Amino acid sequence: MLDNAEKAGKDASTGPAGDLTSPAGAGAPAKRSKAGQKPGGKPSLGSRLRHDWQLLLMTVPAVGLLAVFHYIPTLGNVIAFQDYSPHVGIAESPWIGFTNFQWLLTDQSFWDATLNTLTITAFQLVFYFPLPILLAVLLDSVMNPRVRLFVQSIVYMPHFFSWVLVVTLFQQILGGAGLISQLLRANGYDGIDLMTDPDVFLLLVTAESVWKDAGWGTIIFLAALAAINQNLYEAAAVDGAGRWRRIWHITLPGLRPVIVLLLILRLGDALNVGFEQFFLQRDAVGREAAEVLDTFVYWRTLVTGEWSYGAAAGLVKGVVGLVLILVANKVAHRFGEQGIYKRS
Repeated sequence: MLDNAEKAGKDASTGPAGDLTSPAGAGAPAKRSKAGQKPGGKPSLGSRLRHDWQLLLMTVPAVGLLAVFHYIPTLGNVIAFQDYSPHVGIAESPWIGFTNFQWLLTDQSFWDATLNTLTITAFQLVFYFPLPILLAVLLDSVMNPRVRLFVQSIVYMPHFFSWVLVVTLFQQILGGAGLISQLLRANGYDGIDLMTDPDVFLLLVTAESVWKDAGWGTIIFLAALAAINQNLYEAAAVDGAGRWRRIWHITLPGLRPVIVLLLILRLGDALNVGFEQFFLQRDAVGREAAEVLDTFVYWRTLVTGEWSYGAAAGLVKGVVGLVLILVANKVAHRFGEQGIYKRS
């Protein structure tokens, strides 16, 4: 028994690997940093690279795609400060400083395209951006999972259609020889041609965007709704809260971080309303109604050959988008949201 007592005393005074405890006799084994860890306990960069090399290897194709088609072409913006000619190349083209930007700011067609772009963005921000949220809330309230899956599949299927097909379908319905015009003429009325009316072009492009992409946008909000704790709804129902109060006090606050994030991204993309949709309908309604910055850059660069001028317009658009993202993200921080990034 005495030998057992001495053995127990030794065990109490040593750590799991035979390390002595602190002189104060607190009984807690001294902490040792593992191999490849910093003194604070966090693994070093080298150990993390060795541990996650398979995941890093999987990102190589995506990083390569971004580098080849996004970051490397960004270096070509240098031609905005040159009188660039493809026959002599970037290295031999003469430098002209900010001359292209001075011409751009005095070009009335550039300001017309900018005004059209901002008008379309503001209109769609009010009448299009909330629709995926509303659709996601409605789909989430459907109890039958089969009905929910069927409706969700139907509403986001148009996202995979090209803009050529979307514009063609609207032409077959709203054009001068479309379905609505044929029905009106069959009943003794005059036909309508909304596809060539510049006065309704803003409503037309918004309707096309809603039909094509509203269902696809609900996927993100449905994922955010799935992350909300269902016990909150049960507790609110027990307290007597109705459906609308549960949506107002639980669903919308749960969606607020995602809404703020997507709103910031949408504001940063405010000057990029699309190219194909407006290019396909530009001739039908006229340049004054359908000219946006993307089509402006196309016509002033690829058609007329003013490469430096088009590059200056594209660079201005990118800088303005970056400023809008930074400002919107700062506003989000003021309201206590994470935003796109947040300083630690």
